[in-house]
Amino acid sequence: MTASSTVVSYSQVMSRLTAMQLSNGFARTASALLLASITLPLDGCAVVAFPCRVVSATLKVVPVVGHPAAIPFDACAAAVD
Repeated sequence: MTASSTVVSYSQVMSRLTAMQLSNGFARTASALLLASITLPLDGCAVVAFPCRVVSATLKVVPVVGHPAAIPFDACAAAVD
């Protein structure tokens, strides 16, 4: 292996960084659009209750203690609705 084979030019590094920044920006835009499309059909109370429901559903996945731990979050969502 020669020294010239491991040398990367400045323009190659910058083009790779620009491509990574573009893909990162695209991922952020896509995730923001996805989140907006999920919450758009929700009306006022459902938007406020959404975090309670997400936490409740996440906790219910945990075996044994998930359902009892989710009870306060279910009550929170019911109270908001």
